[in-house]
Amino acid sequence: MINTLTSSKVFSGYPCCHRQWDHHSHCQFIHGYSRSFVLWFRASMLDKNGFVVDFSSLKNLEARLTRQFDHTCLINSDDPLINQWEDLHNQGALDLRIMSNVSMEASAELVWSWANELLLLQTTGRSCCWKVEARENEKNAAYFEAIPGWFKS
Repeated sequence: MINTLTSSKVFSGYPCCHRQWDHHSHCQFIHGYSRSFVLWFRASMLDKNGFVVDFSSLKNLEARLTRQFDHTCLINSDDPLINQWEDLHNQGALDLRIMSNVSMEASAELVWSWANELLLLQTTGRSCCWKVEARENEKNAAYFEAIPGWFKS
């Protein structure tokens, strides 16, 4: 039997706006939330300090989350108003981030990939992120869950 050790870390306070332009409801309009993310980590053995993941080593991930989601406007790459959003960005009216999909589900998968990119470099496969919760508010969340193929379980 293989032992699995786990931990989690919350990243919160990322106010941003987005829209699902092709959705036939109020979601087609620009609206905002303060996004937060919970990341779950796992390892089959602890590091020299007794950690699954040393949270102080996640500063680059936190900075990436801040750049992507803090006071930004998230727009799908296929939004028919993309030129207008870019004009508003160039005029300083908003801080534009173009994404393939701005949904919470896609955001959870994106953050999972960023976390694992970092952990592979830092831990050489000893630990990984196996689950991300992307929350837009206290009522709504989406999850992405997968074990990266390189993880040494």
